[in-house]
Amino acid sequence: MKRILLGAGLGMAAALALAAPAQAAKTLVYCSEGSPENFNPALNTTGTSWDASLPVVSTLVQFERGGTKVVPGLAESWTISDDGLVYTFKLRAGIKWHSNNDFKPTRDANVDDVIFSIERQWKKEHPFHKVSGGAYDYFADMAMPTLLKSVEKIDNLTVKITLNEVEAPFLANMAMAFMGIQSAEYAEAMLKKGTPEKVDQVPIGTGPFQFVAYQKDAVIRFKAFDGYWGGKQPIDNLVFAITPDAAVRLAKLKAGECHVMAYPNPADIEAMKKDASITVQEQEGLNVGYVSFNTLKKPFDDVKVRRAISMAIDKKAIVDAVYQGAGVPAKNPIPPTMWSYNKAIEDYPFDQERAKKLLAEAGYPNGFETDLWAMPVARPYNPNAKRVAEMMQADLAKIGVKAKVVQYEWGEYRKRMQQGEHLMGMLGWTGDNGDPDNFLYTLLGCEAARPGGNNLSKWCNKEFDGLVVQAKRTNDLAARTKLYEQAQVIFKEEAPWYTIAHSVVYMGLNKAVQGYKMDPFALHYFDGVDLKQ
Repeated sequence: MKRILLGAGLGMAAALALAAPAQAAKTLVYCSEGSPENFNPALNTTGTSWDASLPVVSTLVQFERGGTKVVPGLAESWTISDDGLVYTFKLRAGIKWHSNNDFKPTRDANVDDVIFSIERQWKKEHPFHKVSGGAYDYFADMAMPTLLKSVEKIDNLTVKITLNEVEAPFLANMAMAFMGIQSAEYAEAMLKKGTPEKVDQVPIGTGPFQFVAYQKDAVIRFKAFDGYWGGKQPIDNLVFAITPDAAVRLAKLKAGECHVMAYPNPADIEAMKKDASITVQEQEGLNVGYVSFNTLKKPFDDVKVRRAISMAIDKKAIVDAVYQGAGVPAKNPIPPTMWSYNKAIEDYPFDQERAKKLLAEAGYPNGFETDLWAMPVARPYNPNAKRVAEMMQADLAKIGVKAKVVQYEWGEYRKRMQQGEHLMGMLGWTGDNGDPDNFLYTLLGCEAARPGGNNLSKWCNKEFDGLVVQAKRTNDLAARTKLYEQAQVIFKEEAPWYTIAHSVVYMGLNKAVQGYKMDPFALHYFDGVDLKQ
């Protein structure tokens, strides 16, 4: 038996926060890149939406990430059975829930909340399963519905989770935002009032910050939670100023209208480093940016077409022009810093003549017309998707492929791509737990190839899928590494993606900010962060 213990109005008003007297309330403003879809991470797969819920929501399990202390989980300790199938979690006592105008909690967090949060996603007959659309894509893509055998209450602070099969990354998965714990008592109260969707739109949680208000596409406001079991935060208020344009985010940072900005333009990094009022943090991203080929639609159901497109685009030119030293060309679906990365694989060469020959062999000697979707927001793995799309469009025209660039609002973009509406579409991924499974199974496995799943190419290769599933079922790291290396060979041969780049991620901070540390999984945590006054 193994036992693990876990240690314990913007504008001028925002600018004035930098110079406020010591006794004044401290307000930290974070210039974020986009709007959340809602405040329940179980319903989303984007970091933009997860970031908006992280101040409020706690998970059952939480690890320190890359040495960065983040909000701990509800579980104080846990045991794992010798056969690796039974996990018993002991919750911390005395964890308080937030409140709002509609609800005042009558009890502390307990196992009922854990069971509610899992069964809402798991069981179709659950009264909250269909609330807010009922699409639990992350839960489904990780095959949690078939992995879970039972979730049992032992007592108010002890829950036992039994699996049908060994799942090597299970604990790491339970630490992810999609497993955020919601209040069963709040859910029941809102159900009785006929407003169950408030659980996802007006969230309460057990985290260090309490939700105050959201003005769509403009601002999210939080305040420090006085009842937080980990102690009151150094800052009193946390504000997300939603600012999609990177140049505007930087202007706000320089003007003192925000203290932390996400994803600066690579072209601005050197100037930011020379600015005495700004601190620049950076780290190699655990990410990949790519173009998904929809393998269920012609002409991308033909591997020769996918290979031809992969040879027609000048990847080095894109990385040089768009990433500007903040990225490296990608050849595999996992980043080179991740264990099991297959260094031996060779990328498709940039060779437009060979690309034309492949198209002719596939029956398209004169090319074809296609769409090319580009994200409307900057992401850690792609700082300027529109520019990347334009460069790809120019390259493809040289082999007779006419690509029309398509964009939608960010939430709509992601949903449509997950439904498989595109022919070619850009997206990317930042790892959530440091395990290759989080890329190879979640993004490319057959389970995730369903409509709404994260396998955007809808590519289901039984040999590839068999390898990554087999890798889940053993805790032998050497065996898992070999299986993942083999899976990457199949991925490259079948080319369901055009892999673009792995990027370095940057954050800009006002010099007044203390204690902020970048998260290796590109999420943004503000517990423990302070402002000098």
